[in-house]
Amino acid sequence: MTTINAKNAAGTRLVRKFADRLLAQCNDKGEHPWVMERWAYVPGMQLMAIARAGQQLEVPEYIAFMKRHMDAFVGEDGRIRTYRLEEYNLDQINQGKNLFTLYRATGENHYAEAAHLLAAQLISQPRTSEGGFWHKKVYPFQMWLDGLYMASPFLAEYGKTFDRPDLIDEAMHQLLLIERRTRDPRTGLLYHGWDESKEQEWADSSTGLSSHFWSRAMGWYAMAAVDVLDHVPVAHRQRGTLIGIFQRMIGALVKVQDADSGLWHQVLDQGGRKGNYSEASGSCMFVYAMAKGLRLGYLENNFEEPMRRGYEGILQHLITEDEQGIHLNSICHGAGLSIDRNGSYDYYISEAVVSDTPMGVAPLMLAVLEAEGVS
Repeated sequence: MTTINAKNAAGTRLVRKFADRLLAQCNDKGEHPWVMERWAYVPGMQLMAIARAGQQLEVPEYIAFMKRHMDAFVGEDGRIRTYRLEEYNLDQINQGKNLFTLYRATGENHYAEAAHLLAAQLISQPRTSEGGFWHKKVYPFQMWLDGLYMASPFLAEYGKTFDRPDLIDEAMHQLLLIERRTRDPRTGLLYHGWDESKEQEWADSSTGLSSHFWSRAMGWYAMAAVDVLDHVPVAHRQRGTLIGIFQRMIGALVKVQDADSGLWHQVLDQGGRKGNYSEASGSCMFVYAMAKGLRLGYLENNFEEPMRRGYEGILQHLITEDEQGIHLNSICHGAGLSIDRNGSYDYYISEAVVSDTPMGVAPLMLAVLEAEGVS
């Protein structure tokens, strides 16, 4: 694919503005208040994004930001502050992806010990009858697309780093299983969640599936698939299958891409329906996955045009700048599936829409670094 000189690109200046704002919000110890609150998937993703920006743009302060905040959680014995294995919560795995970067850079054993602790959770994670990870202990027999991003890339990189090919196999199994269970044959899109027990109020009584295709849920899966492939050997028997699934899924996403803006809606296949809107986090995740898939040859060249339309749509329609600085708008604050979150269309469009939260900013930074052709 055609690439742009990242160090001179407007998009890369955008990444630096968001990263510099994070640094500016730190206290006199260099600590950011919300990153320090607890070990969690959202700050973990933001730390990964700023560290990747530091590596690719050669800004050591960004990498130091990630290390400083990870060190505030990971003890010298490898224990992790605020983390409890017994919660069996896939969301708590995501921040652990930063451990591999630190372990490779320093060789310090406590990072490896922390990774072993998180891997121990996944090895003993409660499962469906087909071996699919429950999203959390408190969500029995439920698989959510969100959890695939939280756990599978970590597990695959752990398997590669510590010579556990069985865990790479496990990461692949999770991705293939949930795609088979949640894919709609008519649209090719993936439903947000699946309840094997078919007991939840949001689950269809015959299929166990939730009702709609939520943008960010599919964004999590798209990023999970393309990131797991970084760690899967070329000769792995299911590597080609995952690449094929990834391309088929991206093809389905292109079909629901908005023709005018190039963006994707909060509820993917309901673009013209009242209350639906162009959603930032999912759009950024799709652009990231598409750009990376193009760079690594998982996608054919005909996907470059929709990727570029999505990228330009983000820059033109979702980014604003004023006297307070730069902003990313139209981010769904959060969505899930539970008794009071029933997965209906009205539910998804009723969640708060916000600006500048890391749930959108982190995917934006990753998407820009990929779309600008950074290698």
